Amino acid sequence: MATFAAVDIGANSVRLKIAALVNHRLSVVHEDREVTRLGESVFRFGVLDPAAMAHTVKVLSRFHRAVQTYGAETVRVVATSALRDANNGAAFKAWVHAATGWQVEVITGLEEGRLIHLGVVSGSRLPPGRMLLIDLGGGSCELITSLRGQIEKIYSLPLGAVRLTRTFLQHDLPKKRELQQLKSFIEEEVGRVEAELTASRVRLTVATSGTPAALADMWAARSKKRSNIVPRKAVVGLAAQLGKMTVDQRRAMKGIGPKRAEIIVAGAMVFSELLTRLHLPEFRYSPLGLRDGILAQMMSEYDVSPGIRKRIASERENTLAKMTAHYSVDMRYARRVRELAAELFVGLRPVHDLPEEYADWLAAAAMLQETGSFINRAGRHRHAYYTIAHSEMFGYTIRQRHIVAAIARYVGNSRPTPESRPLRVLPTADQLLVPRAVLLLRLARALEQGRRGTVTGVRVRVETRRVVMLLNAKRSPDLEFWALNRERDYFRAVFGRELAAFESE
Repeated sequence: MATFAAVDIGANSVRLKIAALVNHRLSVVHEDREVTRLGESVFRFGVLDPAAMAHTVKVLSRFHRAVQTYGAETVRVVATSALRDANNGAAFKAWVHAATGWQVEVITGLEEGRLIHLGVVSGSRLPPGRMLLIDLGGGSCELITSLRGQIEKIYSLPLGAVRLTRTFLQHDLPKKRELQQLKSFIEEEVGRVEAELTASRVRLTVATSGTPAALADMWAARSKKRSNIVPRKAVVGLAAQLGKMTVDQRRAMKGIGPKRAEIIVAGAMVFSELLTRLHLPEFRYSPLGLRDGILAQMMSEYDVSPGIRKRIASERENTLAKMTAHYSVDMRYARRVRELAAELFVGLRPVHDLPEEYADWLAAAAMLQETGSFINRAGRHRHAYYTIAHSEMFGYTIRQRHIVAAIARYVGNSRPTPESRPLRVLPTADQLLVPRAVLLLRLARALEQGRRGTVTGVRVRVETRRVVMLLNAKRSPDLEFWALNRERDYFRAVFGRELAAFESE
């Protein structure tokens, strides 16, 4: 039974969720959470406070023991806005690694939004129509629009509850001037996306994280209805009421925890402004979020169940389509190279011995290998690496994005070496595998050297000392034979065999 663990290091709290794969579904076996306020000093001074770091590392050490107890084979640890903004984030990551052995992955606001969306749609039955998903954390607020489970747009705004509280609300009973300044700031940020979101005609609004959970609990206590749906009028009223109360008074309200009471005013004001300015009648609270998206992503890479994997595959295909269009890639050429690379991946499997997931990374590299030409033909392969490695690619983790970039990087005259930076940033296992995938892409490119679709297919025969490629061609493939011949030395260096190519009879 496969078991996965997801750790979310947020600006306000640190969360752990461990789930086991049972009959192609995730079953939660353990959860833990603690408020550490890691981002509090970041939003004031630009650095992580040593005491907050120590507290967070202590909590993560507890999480590490739980992960070992439940035998989770795969662990993914992500950090969001606090680490994105902190000047001393590298020191914290090193501290975590020393204490737990975990590598902290700092994700962008857009990747955070994608994973939150994946967690919600994978674990919920949602009605058809356009959905707006709101996730308000400690440091940022992600707004995601989607239709039929596919993301349309993600906005990441600096409207986190901790960030706003520490920036604007300096007194226990907030002063009117502070509340007005806070409201003006929220209005300005929401105003940047108001026109687009209003025009999108959202049919359903779903909210995740601690602030909407507290608002839902307060509304349920007040209305005496057990419901996760909170109307706009109730949100506006609660936000106004909370702004006139001290922290102790807020703590006494049903639905607000002692820590949440310190930051609920700012969070409630964000929701009040969003629902009012975007003409949203209500929001539906969902307990799902970032950790669930991380778990769903891990499950899709392990399990054969088609549901989540199909959704992520669709995200990846949409990403590739947008990037190739943006960088004016020759689509007919890119698709043909991808098809040939897929044939080679299957035919040369006994030789390359790559994990099955590399078929996807090879296909993506085939589609994106020429993006660098959009910047400059000179150095286009270096430009392609930079473009891919630093782009927001929905459906791909940072590791996967760097693998795709590294494969696309070495399709010219240069070859990857252990000292090459594109390889050094990868995990050790991938450093050994990427050169094999690079060679497959180079061979696929060679088979389409003339860019005329001369080679219509390829069969591979693996012999003891050599590999024979038999080309199906609709015209003389002389140029393709020439290009393949140039790869013979590299083929011998990577696979320890000779490469021979003939035209099929």
